[in-house]
Amino acid sequence: MNWKKLLLRNETALIIAIILLSISIGIKSPEFFTLSTLFDIFRSSFVQLLFALGVLVVIISGGIDVSFPVVGIFAGYTAVVIMQKFDLNENSLMIPIVLAILIGVALGGLNSIAIASFGIPTLIATLGTAGIFRGVMLSFIGSSFISDIPVGLDNFATADLLAIQPEEGTLARLHILIIPIVIITLLVAFLLNRTMFGRAVYALGGGVEATRRLGISIKRTQAKIYMLVGALSGLAGILYVSLQRKANPYDLAGSELDIIAAVVLGGASIMGGYGTVFGTVLGVILISLIKNNLILLGVSGSWQRAAVGALLLIGITVQAINESRKAKKRRVSTNDEAA
Repeated sequence: MNWKKLLLRNETALIIAIILLSISIGIKSPEFFTLSTLFDIFRSSFVQLLFALGVLVVIISGGIDVSFPVVGIFAGYTAVVIMQKFDLNENSLMIPIVLAILIGVALGGLNSIAIASFGIPTLIATLGTAGIFRGVMLSFIGSSFISDIPVGLDNFATADLLAIQPEEGTLARLHILIIPIVIITLLVAFLLNRTMFGRAVYALGGGVEATRRLGISIKRTQAKIYMLVGALSGLAGILYVSLQRKANPYDLAGSELDIIAAVVLGGASIMGGYGTVFGTVLGVILISLIKNNLILLGVSGSWQRAAVGALLLIGITVQAINESRKAKKRRVSTNDEAA
């Protein structure tokens, strides 16, 4: 085993950062080292991880998507409105989930049309569609807070896989959602690493022209990418509604920074062509630790966003330095061969 390469891996640095941050928080607040805290970190990461997996696929392909939070809350909120308006079985959990996923796929399809069919740059396209989706939701679907969400969604918020009461301390509750989240995470990893679609995504991130020469359809691949992101975002949106036990069309606004930062810190190249699911999982955990526990270190909550923004800049800067070094090595190697 090459220990030097292992230590230099982005995932290793993230694991070390998570351990050091946890130790720092634990020293300041010993109750941090409890099973209840661990389960709470998992619970707070579920929705963010679903969003992050979609963003990971987009970034690997060389694009950027900032519409996913709007797609998520649009799908989640609209599914609840449809359930109530058409008096669908409110005890069902699958109906709102399926509705939200289908809505997410439809919105992702609109993104893919803007990007694949009209050739609009991904950032501009998703920035524009995010505004359109939000406007449509608030104007035609609803702009009011819904507290009485369907019973199936409400009950799911308290569905625990494990509930452990220690002799001293808080009841530790592990939500059953961890099972489907783990399955989805493994499926995305399989999709990226073991399928033709995954190879096409990585190839697209390496260069459009090179991908076209390989015989891969750019438009078809982009359409699949953004519909997949839409499906994951729709699922994340309805699960967010369930876990929060409310539907608010103004929720999730501004969460783009946290998710993109998690994916970039996880090692996904902002230039495209590289990224791992494992790194993304670690990035989400690190951001979750920072957002939910900095206050235990005596850091004001108003600095949380600044900390996430700083980490994003650090991640991109490190990537830029590494790319510069690689380019320099390639030039030196080319010159040596020419000589």
